Amino acid sequence: MSYHHKLQASRFELKFIVDEHCAEGVRDFARSYLEVDEYADPAKMNSYPIHSLYCDNSELFLYRQTVCGEKNRFKLRIRFYDDNPDHPAFLEIKRRVTDVIRKERAKVTREGARRILAGHGPERSFLADPENDDVSASAMINFCDLRDHVGAVGCIYVSYTREAYVSPNSDLIRVTFDRLLYGSPYQQGDPLRLPSDGTYPATGNGERVILELKFTDRFAGWMRELVQEFNLQRTSVPKYVHCIDEMGLQSGEWHGGGMIG
Repeated sequence: MSYHHKLQASRFELKFIVDEHCAEGVRDFARSYLEVDEYADPAKMNSYPIHSLYCDNSELFLYRQTVCGEKNRFKLRIRFYDDNPDHPAFLEIKRRVTDVIRKERAKVTREGARRILAGHGPERSFLADPENDDVSASAMINFCDLRDHVGAVGCIYVSYTREAYVSPNSDLIRVTFDRLLYGSPYQQGDPLRLPSDGTYPATGNGERVILELKFTDRFAGWMRELVQEFNLQRTSVPKYVHCIDEMGLQSGEWHGGGMIG
């Protein structure tokens, strides 16, 4: 694959819940225009795992922003893809400004992620490429500022498998299928690890697939045709909220450092 796809700082996202039969049809339709994501694993049906440690405060302020439908809101998460301590993690700020999704991302070492989770201020040495990555440096500073503003700490892991398709020669369009949504508790002070001892919300589990149509500029004509062809009904699918609800943490069992056992 000659084109290297990059994270888009600003885009639109349309979400749908579909069954596997519909997902298969959507995939076949979309592949007339898109190609498989470069991170896809053919041995796993072109999917790959995503793990995110979501941060929030003891009152679940960021969770409640979403539940209350705030038009301008944000999430803080630390994303990683495996259990290799030598591989980087990514501090992510995901903002919604009315209907536009804006993202900032900082590539950091696992030790840098651990220290930021422990409340340390941003340091250039936390970056995976400290000499050459000013974009990550800026995103790390902004992440820490927002963390401190709301008093956020590590809250829960949100995991799933992703099958993704992208525009062949641009970052304009991305179509993803997320499955096996899984929420797991995080104990304050722990390093990043593969989640365990969690639960599967009904959304994105079993025969339910979270379909997302993502675009940076305009809603392509073929995407509009796809929505009509499969009678897709747009819905809200906040993975973090679904995992919090399934784990019962919204009822007060969360105390800012893990679940009360």
